[in-house]
Amino acid sequence: TEVMRKFQFDFAKLMQDYQIDSVAIRQRAPKGKFAGSANGFKMETAIQLIKELDVHLFTVTEVKEQLKRNPIPIDFAETGLKKYQENAFVNAYVYLMKKTYRSEEL
Repeated sequence: TEVMRKFQFDFAKLMQDYQIDSVAIRQRAPKGKFAGSANGFKMETAIQLIKELDVHLFTVTEVKEQLKRNPIPIDFAETGLKKYQENAFVNAYVYLMKKTYRSEEL
């Protein structure tokens, strides 16, 4: 739809403006208590289809395993970020740890 195309264009432009070349997304269950909305899945798909971005999807299990292997060395409260940014911070950290220590998995 036109709304999704605009979202995709705007998101790609934002990433380009901030010179971001990688995006880490935590996969959500398609069913159950933590299932994502249809719009959320459409947005994830639109992001994955941006050719200029290197998009990585991480399962909840992958995130937990990586954090167990390489715990975050700082308390989130000390980062200065807002509480709603915590999941994005954790996803970015997991991506960097996987890239640094397990590049063959990416």
